[in-house]
Amino acid sequence: MPGMSLQGTDAHRNADGTLPALVARAVAAARAHGFPYSCRPEQGRLLRLLAGGAPRGIAETGTGCGVGLAWLASGAPPGTRLVSVERDAERVRVARQVFRDHPEVGILHGDWRRVEEHGPYDLLVLDGGGQAKGDGAADPVRLLTPGGMLVVDDFTPATTWPPLFGGVPDRPRLHWLEHPALRTTELRLAPDLAVIVGTRLRG
Repeated sequence: MPGMSLQGTDAHRNADGTLPALVARAVAAARAHGFPYSCRPEQGRLLRLLAGGAPRGIAETGTGCGVGLAWLASGAPPGTRLVSVERDAERVRVARQVFRDHPEVGILHGDWRRVEEHGPYDLLVLDGGGQAKGDGAADPVRLLTPGGMLVVDDFTPATTWPPLFGGVPDRPRLHWLEHPALRTTELRLAPDLAVIVGTRLRG
C-alpha cells in the first residue's frame, strides 16, 4: 500500500552538494515552507532518468513544493512540456516561484484530474497517497501515449505474492501490476521504498 515520503525533504540533506541546481532550489523552498513530504532522492534520480525518454510531454500529480517536478525537469529533453497539479494553493504559489524561469513547466491548481487537460503524455507520475488512483480513475490508455511510461510512487516493498496490506491483498498495487493495458513491474529503490513502473502497450 502506498504511503507518503514522510522525510523526503530532509533526505536530500546528505546529497545537497550533488543535486541539480533546480532540485536544490526546490528543496530549499520546501524547507522554507516547512513541507516535509517531498519525493526522496532515490525517487528523484529515477524520475530524472525516465524523463530523458519523454520527448513531448510529462505530467505528475501532487506537486508539493516542486522537488519531484524539479528532478523531472532536470532530465527532460529540450522542448518537453511538463505539467504538474497540486491541490494546495499556497504550495502552488511556492512551486511556481521555483520554476519562474522555466516556461516549459506549468503548475496547475486543483484536483489531479486536471492532468487530463494536456495529455496524453510520454511519462506520467502519480503520487502514491491514498489509493494511488488504483480505483480505475486514472486510465493509462487515455493519459499515456502508446509506449508511454507510468510511475506510481511511495510503496513499501512487497515481500509476498500477492502483495498484502493489513493481511489482505493490496488492491491499489495489484490494480497497476495486473493492468491489461500496461507491462508493469515493481522496483525497489531502498529497503523501505518501492515504485511501480509500467509501459503502455502499443496494441
